[in-house]
Amino acid sequence: MITVGNTVPELVLTAYRRDEAEFVPCTLSGHDRWIVLFFYPRDFTFVCPTELAAFAELADEFAAEDADLVAVSTDSAWSHKAWFETQPLLAEVGYPVLADTTQELSEAFGVLTADGSALRGTFVIDPSGTVRHASVTDQNVGRSPEETLRVLQALRTGELCPVRWRPGQTTLRIAA
Repeated sequence: MITVGNTVPELVLTAYRRDEAEFVPCTLSGHDRWIVLFFYPRDFTFVCPTELAAFAELADEFAAEDADLVAVSTDSAWSHKAWFETQPLLAEVGYPVLADTTQELSEAFGVLTADGSALRGTFVIDPSGTVRHASVTDQNVGRSPEETLRVLQALRTGELCPVRWRPGQTTLRIAA
C-alpha cells in the first residue's frame, strides 16, 4: 500500500477533462509540479459534487503553489463525462478526473472498498513523485480543500510548521 514516503506507481489512466474532445491519458509520475490527488467514492452521488466543486473553487490557489489537482474514482471516463456535463455543481471543474476502472490505483493507495468504490483519500505528491501527505476518511464525510491547501503550503516551506500555521507565519526552528 502506498503511503507517506512511497513513490507513486507509473500507471497510465484515462482521464475526463472538461472541454477536451477526447479522453486523455494521465499519469502521476514524471511531473515537475506537486500533485494533489484525491479519490472520491462514485459519480452521481450527494457529497462528492460538493467536494469536487470546493476543490475547483481553490484551483487558482493550488496552481499558485505549483500544484495540479487530480481527482479519481473507479467509475468510467464515460460516467465522468455524463455526470460532469449534467451536474450544475461541477460546471467549474477543469482539472482531470481519472477513471480507475481496473481499481489498480485505488487498491495501490489503500482506498478501495469491498463494493469497488473508493474511500475519500487525499494524497499530496511532491515533484519527485513521493507521497508527502495522506489522509483517508469515510465516504459519508466530505473533506476540507482549504486544509489540503494549507498542508501543501506547509510542505512546500521545507520547515517545521505548527498546528494552525498559515503562509506568512513563522515556522519552528530547532535551537542549536
